[in-house]
Amino acid sequence: MNGSTLLPSRAAAWQAGCMRIRHLNHSTYQLQYHLVWGTKYRRKFLKPYVKAQLLECLYDLVKKYPTLHIESINTDEDHVHMQIEIPPNITVADVVQKLKTKSSLELKKHFKFIREMYLENNIWSVGYFVSSIGLNEEQVKKYIAWQTKKDLSQTSKLFN
Repeated sequence: MNGSTLLPSRAAAWQAGCMRIRHLNHSTYQLQYHLVWGTKYRRKFLKPYVKAQLLECLYDLVKKYPTLHIESINTDEDHVHMQIEIPPNITVADVVQKLKTKSSLELKKHFKFIREMYLENNIWSVGYFVSSIGLNEEQVKKYIAWQTKKDLSQTSKLFN
């Protein structure tokens, strides 16, 4: 479908895609990120029973912050993948730090073998990967082009 043929009500749905449009006091946003972080030394301890505790911990933590939303999450034995919505007034680095710190403490509290494996504080490697998720470049270009056509058609109706 061509962006210039969309009706205004359908344009909003087309623009939004699957992501939610959220609002703060002075901004409207649609921001999701793909986060990946690994276990320290790439140790393979994220077995199903550990994963269950990790997911519970992460979801409980995000519940305390109403502007955060985990869209999806999965693990391999040595790393975590997460799709998360983060508002523009909170940095991605702050969210990752909070997620990694809290989950590290919780997993060490629940599993003796993890406490023994990591005598130091953190079970996660330093750093993380992040990429933004959203409208692709072509969709954005079409939507911007559609704005001009939409404005012209509305203006011409005013003078006819």
